[in-house]
Amino acid sequence: MLTGKQKRFLRAKAHHLNPIFQVGKGGVNDNMLKTMNDALEARELIKINILQNCEEDKGTIADKLKTGLNAELVQTIGNIIVLYKESKENKQIILP
Repeated sequence: MLTGKQKRFLRAKAHHLNPIFQVGKGGVNDNMLKTMNDALEARELIKINILQNCEEDKGTIADKLKTGLNAELVQTIGNIIVLYKESKENKQIILP
């Protein structure tokens, strides 16, 4: 689990990032989880945009992504979800 200080630190880092994934009408599927997991391994911190036509609630989507990717939910703001997962080989972010 991330502490409040660590979440603030990650939110500040994520502020300048652009969303690299979009969740739309189809919701979350296995293929999407695999590519997101690869991106998390490479970047450690990603933003995901939830489109207007998404049929599921953004809280539900956030929970599915968090459990499916075994990642930490940093923030949900508007239709944007920020996720963090420590990389095994490519560690770049040192948490306070």
